Amino acid sequence: MKLAIDAMGGDHAPKAVVLGAMKAVSEIDQLHITLVGDEAKINEYLTDTKNIDILHTTEVITSEDEPVRAVRRKKKASLVLMAQEVKEGRADACISAGNTGALMSAGLFIVGRITGIERPALSPTLPTLDGQGFLLLDVGANVDAKPNHLLQYALMGSIYVEQVRSITNPRVGLLNVGTEDGKGNDLTKKAFHLLSDTPINFIGNVEARDLLTNVADVVVTDGFTGNIALKTIEGTAGAMFSMLKETFMSSVKTKIAAGMIKNDLKGLKAKLDYAEYGGAGLFGLAAPVVKAHGSSDSNAIYNAVKQTCHMVNNQITETIKQTIETMNLEGDK
Repeated sequence: MKLAIDAMGGDHAPKAVVLGAMKAVSEIDQLHITLVGDEAKINEYLTDTKNIDILHTTEVITSEDEPVRAVRRKKKASLVLMAQEVKEGRADACISAGNTGALMSAGLFIVGRITGIERPALSPTLPTLDGQGFLLLDVGANVDAKPNHLLQYALMGSIYVEQVRSITNPRVGLLNVGTEDGKGNDLTKKAFHLLSDTPINFIGNVEARDLLTNVADVVVTDGFTGNIALKTIEGTAGAMFSMLKETFMSSVKTKIAAGMIKNDLKGLKAKLDYAEYGGAGLFGLAAPVVKAHGSSDSNAIYNAVKQTCHMVNNQITETIKQTIETMNLEGDK
């Protein structure tokens, strides 16, 4: 298996990317990785070149760049060359922790969509209190969506969770303002009826307050709502840990208590760390494209590589393609 990784993408690049890649090739059989980026900077951290190549470029797309314009103008940027490796068949899939919008643009314009999929979905797996996790899609690839897009998200999410996360007959929920049938706006009402008539395990509407309680294995929504839900979960988790830290550091007594439960707190933090599940897949493209979090450390990159390998090994793209062809879904509903 061959993967291309944007070595210059992310807050801790290239160090985190290089270290994560070396760990991956040492633990995953028959894995070959091409690191795309500044060779001199990559070599500062690359201590083992076994099954790792470098595609050199000094051009980078930054977080400040306008995504579509950057992809079109920066032809030699590490993220763009990474996507080209997939398009031209030299890599089976690609990963970047860089500019999310640029990665989505490169995915659309360079890698291309699966025939029949109108809008790809950005799809992270988020933690739940029981450690099971759930897939949320879309979280920002498309802020506007039609009911048929949500239907396609549900199909793609269900396939991914069943094939990669080994959850049999995954429960698919529609994010809404209430659990009752008939709730929501025009989009969710129409999507509800479409999902009800689709051969997936659709359990109906789910509310945001229940997301972390494992109410569903796949939760479907439009990119605008999904991104707000994602950022709310991230912000709330971060704020809670900040408050806990402030409380435990407030006196000698609480500092002693913190020392006694230090390992338990680390375990709790790891349990709520979505980086443990890998990156966010861009479902609906002609090959697996994975967005790692911008703040990814080496372990998060490693988990993103594992996730991507599972997607390739389980032929997620081909399964989605066959499913869409078999159902002959009509677009633009």
